[in-house]
Amino acid sequence: MGSTYKSASKSHVGMVRQVNEDACLDLPENRLWVVADGMGGHAAGDYVSSLIVDSLRGVPLGRSLEEYSAALRNDLIRINAAVREETANRGVTMMGSTVVLLAARGLRGVCLWAGDSRLYRLRDGVLEGISRDHSYVQDLQDSGLLSEADARTHPRANIVTRAVGVEAQLELAAVDLLIAPGDSYLLCSDGLNKTVEDHEIREVLSHDTPDEIVRSLVHLGLSRGAPDNITAIVVKVSS
Repeated sequence: MGSTYKSASKSHVGMVRQVNEDACLDLPENRLWVVADGMGGHAAGDYVSSLIVDSLRGVPLGRSLEEYSAALRNDLIRINAAVREETANRGVTMMGSTVVLLAARGLRGVCLWAGDSRLYRLRDGVLEGISRDHSYVQDLQDSGLLSEADARTHPRANIVTRAVGVEAQLELAAVDLLIAPGDSYLLCSDGLNKTVEDHEIREVLSHDTPDEIVRSLVHLGLSRGAPDNITAIVVKVSS
């Protein structure tokens, strides 16, 4: 018996921004889920995040998770080069996007990411961050120079240290996952985790239906003023 994956996604421009620079891919038939948070404004950020999502949608599944994840990685490297070229053509200083993805086969998964969009896992009532932000404030926290509470309000909290399109070489981080029936996964842009606390994420993720969860999470963010775009994908695994 294969495991069953159920998922849902929701993206909202928020209460302040004019344009939604987030994009997401909820592709349960390929067991692929992606969140991208564009940067650069002026029709640049949404161009990059949409390019990531549209391109990853077409990556062939391959025979194994290893093959698929290598193909996804190569595609992101190709997109990185294409974005660098487009940035030069447009004569703009910067176009980029974070990316976080979860790909699964059976009960094995892989998470690839660059930037501060996140993957969380809820297992047996415990919420865990699978990805680790590539950000200025995360580096400060890792050095013991900043507390988690202060990181949220730090004036440079929006500075990411890795993203698609920003450097000549894209550095993706990767984590291999052993998935268990009963797991819930959340992929989100920082517009969510900067407005909603971890204990609230844990509480909402424990509900049953992915659709209801993503609506509740986005609603929570909006009720706090949502200064940024908010995107969430929830994946539930059952035996």
